[in-house]
Amino acid sequence: MAYVPLLTVLLPQQIVTLQGGEDVAALAQVSFLGAVMASLANIAVGALSDRSTVRRPWIIAGLIASNMALLAVGRADSIAELVLLIMAWQVALNLMLAPLMAWAGDCFPDSQKGVLGGALALAPALGAVAGSVVTFAGLVPPDARLGLVALLVTALVLPAVVLGGGRVRGELMQPAAVTGDPLRLRDRVVVRMWVARLLVQVAEGGMFAFLLYWLRSLAPDYPENGAANIFSMVLVCAVPLSLLLGRWSDRHARPVLPLVACALMCTAGMLVMAAAGTLEMAIAGYVLFGLAAAIFLALHSGQTLRVLPAPQHRGRDLGLFNLTNTVPGMVMPWLTVLLVPSFGYSALFVLFATLSLLSAALLTAVMRRT
Repeated sequence: MAYVPLLTVLLPQQIVTLQGGEDVAALAQVSFLGAVMASLANIAVGALSDRSTVRRPWIIAGLIASNMALLAVGRADSIAELVLLIMAWQVALNLMLAPLMAWAGDCFPDSQKGVLGGALALAPALGAVAGSVVTFAGLVPPDARLGLVALLVTALVLPAVVLGGGRVRGELMQPAAVTGDPLRLRDRVVVRMWVARLLVQVAEGGMFAFLLYWLRSLAPDYPENGAANIFSMVLVCAVPLSLLLGRWSDRHARPVLPLVACALMCTAGMLVMAAAGTLEMAIAGYVLFGLAAAIFLALHSGQTLRVLPAPQHRGRDLGLFNLTNTVPGMVMPWLTVLLVPSFGYSALFVLFATLSLLSAALLTAVMRRT
């Protein structure tokens, strides 16, 4: 809810207000610099919360600072000021998010990591809903939208912080012992998990950015809200499926198998999209891909907490995993510029299918070792 309404709707509208029209270059600059600051802040704050051995004070400080920065964004008088405010907001927001995710690792045992991952599927779905609510015509005055976002974030985060004392499990906080493993097997598992998520994130991020353009290449009069409705429907449908698969993986002690299956479904969905000659076939392929990708990313977040090797560095290591969320935004424009003008969207989708298949192969190797 903190990210989606601002970055997808309210920030572009603020740029239009300041510039008198759409400015793609300004939006790209704000988004890129914000992503860089988010990446660095998540790693740094995660490491600081590890060293301090407490999470809740960092979360409270980040909640207050991010809300203040968010409200200030609405009062920016220039693009330069807006860029600085978004960078500050990204730092403040990750001051809250980095220890919040690490706190989940402090509280949930491995036997519940699947359910945790399934529950995390609620995040993008609620973000999409919040984006629709705060921008619904006539419901919220334009000058009150950022304030409503801050209120929604506070309403969801503050109860956990206030009521969550004493939930940390001591056995999950014991520093990792030296095992004498010369091959550092656990480290190789972590690297495979990181790369597998990055590959799917590149495909998912690309589809998020270019879904409308691609659908209009098949049906020029396709409505703008049609793509948004499909995207929201996929995210909402992914929630119960993620919870079911997460619970199944916990009960059967097969934490990685659903990830492999979802990566293969991503591949299949992309291949359907690459071959699509009609709008109906295109939408069917995207729904298959979108559902699989949303479930994959949610469950992967939970299982990441299971494979991280050192509880004493959990916040820092999650910050490094967070790069899989920000790096694709820097990679995607280059891939699109290189492929689409010369080879069309089908070539891009075949590339994404290949990346998803590589992700499945990496996770199959992980499954044999965990």
